[in-house]
Parts: sequence; C-alpha cells; structure tokens
Amino acid sequence: MSRVVLSIGSNLGDPLANLQSVLDGLGGRLVAVSSVYATAPWGGVEQQDFLNATLIAQDDDLDCRGWLRLGQELERRADRVRDVRWGPRSLDVDVVDCDGVVSADPELTLPHPRAHERAFVLVPWLEIDPDATLTVDGTEAVAADLLRSLDRSEVAGVRRTDLALVVP
Repeated sequence: MSRVVLSIGSNLGDPLANLQSVLDGLGGRLVAVSSVYATAPWGGVEQQDFLNATLIAQDDDLDCRGWLRLGQELERRADRVRDVRWGPRSLDVDVVDCDGVVSADPELTLPHPRAHERAFVLVPWLEIDPDATLTVDGTEAVAADLLRSLDRSEVAGVRRTDLALVVP
C-alpha cells in the first residue's frame, strides 16, 4: 500500500474551492485531512495570503511518481500556471513524503526538500499525524521537533481558519 502526505495551497481564484478540488479528486483515497490554515506567502514575492491544508492518502495502485502525476493533474485542472517561482497560484500540490522514500531525483525529490523549513506544512501535518517523522539530511527527524526549531514568527503566521474542507 502506498501512503502519501500532500501539502496543498492556493491563493488565486477561489482558494477554498481549489483546495476542495483536491479532496474531490482523491475521493476514497483520503485517510486524513487537516483544518484549513491561512498563511503568509513564502519566498518573497508580493501576493495575498494562501489557504493551506495537509492530506494523508493511500492507494495500492499508486507509487510515488503516480502521486506526483496525480497532483500535477489536479493542478492542471485548477489552471495552475508556473510563471513565477514561489508566486501566486491557483493550486499547489506538493508530495511531502511518500512511504518514507528518500530520493534525490530532480523530478521528484523525497521527502520534499524544504518541508522541514515550512511551518505551513508542519503545523497542519502534525494536526492529523502527531507522530509524523521526516528524513532530513539522511536522518529521521520528529516533525514536532522540526516545528519547534523554526522561528516563532513563522509558526505564528500559520493561522487556523474556520473554513472547512468536505471529505467526499
């Protein structure tokens, strides 16, 4: 069985509907869905805040590349454009972890190379998997410890909203 952790985000169009489209696209594969969080954009490009969530899904028929392709297809359906690195986007679907696989492949680096630096990934992930671990520099790290190591202002910038995603 293939198990994946996906981080999803949107700040263009109808961000909540864009996030919901991922849940709809995953359907019965969903195992857990975090709350929706509002977060400041990361990377220095001026833009509006993002809505973010983290999902856990599983499917016997998908490997890590299959999850990547599915995420890219969901982004395509949401009219994702890749013009500006770290710029605004209708939908971003990142494979954070897939079966604990470690890969330096440029097409699919696993775990996600910056997940351990991003409170908007760790906060919602820990909500749905308090015992989450992530390989960082070849060593398995406890996600809660990674979160504690981040700048307090970054963590405080991840704000839980009252918005809800609906599991199909």
